[in-house]
Amino acid sequence: MTEQRVYPYEIMFLATQAVAADLNGLVTHINELFARAKAEVVAMRKWDERRLAYEIQKQKRGFYILAYVKCPAASMQQFERDCNLSEKILRTMILRCDHLTEDEMKAADGRDALTAEARLRGREMTAQPDGAAAPAAEPAATAG
Repeated sequence: MTEQRVYPYEIMFLATQAVAADLNGLVTHINELFARAKAEVVAMRKWDERRLAYEIQKQKRGFYILAYVKCPAASMQQFERDCNLSEKILRTMILRCDHLTEDEMKAADGRDALTAEARLRGREMTAQPDGAAAPAAEPAATAG
């Protein structure tokens, strides 16, 4: 039996704002993709939310998640294919990450903050299920 080589990878995911509204669902989906690839997640965090340089599938803004994983090299081709077929992920960039130590990768871990933001976004969704903004406070009546 041959030994599978495991390498560290840096993976950037780009999702739409609509998908990021259910951040917990997005993170769960990404973790399922990692599980299928037999990848060990070392660190994961929100990288940014920003305007895209050009439209992708009619989207002008994107939500980025950065992850550091250790994964068998043989699984990466299937993992990349799964990401490309995913309806929740617009783009994925995968790089071998030999220049960072595992401790440096762990230092970038923001899963707690990501979980907290997912909880906050979930609360916002339940507060306004139709996506409408909360009504503004009425201005005080002025004597006239």
